[in-house]
Amino acid sequence: MSTKAQEVALDKALVARFKAGDESAFEEMVSRYWDRIYAMVHKLLRNTQDAEEVTQDAFIRAHRGLENFRGDSSFSTWLYQIATNLARNRYWYWWRRKRDKSVSFDQPIAAESATTLAEVFPAEIESPEDIAITNEFKDRVAAAMELLNEKHKEALILRNVRNLTYEEIADELQISIGTVKSRIARARESLREKMGHELL
Repeated sequence: MSTKAQEVALDKALVARFKAGDESAFEEMVSRYWDRIYAMVHKLLRNTQDAEEVTQDAFIRAHRGLENFRGDSSFSTWLYQIATNLARNRYWYWWRRKRDKSVSFDQPIAAESATTLAEVFPAEIESPEDIAITNEFKDRVAAAMELLNEKHKEALILRNVRNLTYEEIADELQISIGTVKSRIARARESLREKMGHELL
């Protein structure tokens, strides 16, 4: 059996296990495909944070849709399609918002300098209304966080509040990196649902 055929067979087995109620099967899928999906999305978006968020979103969508996955194409083809569509949407959304500000503030001011434009230009000053809206939003996120499953909340805090890497979180929680990624994706999905899909 070729490597490709073996992969397809393993994916089918994992899908069947997931549909039978085995949640760990999805964690295995995340472990198998995370790096490949991330690399493909990063090539399209060329931005680490966007690539990470789109990769997480792809797995969230896959988790939601897997129950109805009929297997007309292979699982990997289906997952890549989800990720590609999300990456394209993110790119066009970004482009529409930024097309009148075509200079990246993350780029160095000169080839021989590490100083970026963001460090040279002062940040935009927030109005009192902006601050009030931001604070209200933070309060609502905090309230929604309290409603999350403890394990999911813990993983999300380590990632988004303490800015730990997946490897550091795995070490701290004594779990696999695949489980860390799966928990964070599930936490984001739950948070989004609790906030009425405001967190896009």
